Amino acid sequence: MTWLKDIIGTEKAIIAMCHLLPLPGDPYFNKEKGMDYVVDMARKDLQALQEGGVDAIMFSNEFSLPYLTDVKTETVAAMARIIGELMSDIQVPFGVNVLWDANKSLDLAAATGAKFVREIFTGVYASDFGTWDTNVGETIRHQYRIGAEHVKLLFNIVPEAAKYLADRDIESIAKSTVFNNRPDALCVSGLTAGSQTDVQLLGRVKEAVPETVVLANTGVRLNNLEEQLSIADGAVVGTTFKFDGEFENHVDVRRVKEFMNKVKTFRNHL
Repeated sequence: MTWLKDIIGTEKAIIAMCHLLPLPGDPYFNKEKGMDYVVDMARKDLQALQEGGVDAIMFSNEFSLPYLTDVKTETVAAMARIIGELMSDIQVPFGVNVLWDANKSLDLAAATGAKFVREIFTGVYASDFGTWDTNVGETIRHQYRIGAEHVKLLFNIVPEAAKYLADRDIESIAKSTVFNNRPDALCVSGLTAGSQTDVQLLGRVKEAVPETVVLANTGVRLNNLEEQLSIADGAVVGTTFKFDGEFENHVDVRRVKEFMNKVKTFRNHL
């Protein structure tokens, strides 16, 4: 049994993304509608995800495009306000992801009581956002300094829109990441949000670190969930829950229910 059972309540857990609209300071923030609108839309998506039966929620500033690797204070403040206003509506375990800033994700988790964070904690990458460096030793020390040592860390080892600069195979990355950093989970992703995770890559990671939780991080859909969950310990799901399966849209509760019903059937046959 993994920590997923203890924290989320089930193995083969489905962590649903609650994508927040652009926030103050973001290029596409709607100043006319303001933060009240952002909160209202987040509540609408949260309620649809929970009504659909997901196991957990992860709040992220998904529409803060283009992303920063040193996120501004106003972004974290806005996310804290949103989660604070939604707190009485949250009925499942939740996590946070401040894209793409590991320390600020932990700050937000400590402030809101989030159970887990997903981030790029290790490695150096060439990415759409420039050269992407990390300092995992400092990040973990920051986690303990702010009293967030209980927060589970989901390490994204195949970052979206980025490539590891060192010429290393995925098995070596997985093994050394686990040995050096003791992640609570490794996330394996496709190219972008909604892009299917390569099932062979997923299998190679799980085989390399069989005792570590491995999550399919993007592109799990109704037609591939059994294949993905046969290998992965769980999945992070966002785009497939939206109207027409489009990234930009809001959550469609009917798609969530259909997906989760199939997941529950799959789990019942394990």
